[in-house]
Amino acid sequence: MTNVLILGANGRIARIAEQRLLAETEVQLTLVLRHSERLNIVNPEREQVVEGDVTDSQLLEQVMPDQDIVYANLAGNMELLAKNIVQVMLNNQVKKLIWITGSGLYHETPAPFGSWVEQVVGHASKEDTRRAARIIESSALQYTIIRAAYMTDDSKVDYEVTQKGETFKGTMVSRASIADLVLQIVSNPCEYARTSLGIAQPGTDDMLPQIKLMERNR
Repeated sequence: MTNVLILGANGRIARIAEQRLLAETEVQLTLVLRHSERLNIVNPEREQVVEGDVTDSQLLEQVMPDQDIVYANLAGNMELLAKNIVQVMLNNQVKKLIWITGSGLYHETPAPFGSWVEQVVGHASKEDTRRAARIIESSALQYTIIRAAYMTDDSKVDYEVTQKGETFKGTMVSRASIADLVLQIVSNPCEYARTSLGIAQPGTDDMLPQIKLMERNR
């Protein structure tokens, strides 16, 4: 039986992943979020909800023992989060980390989309995510970093991945597609060990005007 710890369990990608993991696998889920009332438990025998802040190392130490995979779906001070999570995982001999972040981690995203992302997200915030990634990649963990394009709520699962060192393809991707990739990694963790994967929908290289329109209408 595989035990999966989901940090930031109320995130939109995480909720899709949770539903699919319950429906399509036999994993046991520990779901950590700040406000537990936001989650509806579907299967009490396979889901445990823990309320708390992921920046709290003591909380992480409480939920980490006996976990096989940690899936982090977080926002905030990413460098601090990465440092805490990596250290607690190592303390408890938990090796597999799935880490969601945005495109442009290695300045691999071509302009104009790449420069737009850097501007909208903010250079300081992007540098924070880059420091977090360096902490993860320099650790002994069997990590998979997922670098996502602009995220949409389209229910369609349609994506391609690029490896670290390759030019990022595409500009947008559905959260359902990211959740599908998470499911694939949980099912085959060794296949994706120590990789950093860009994810986007094929054929969306020139969709920045549509993305800007979506942003204005949010």
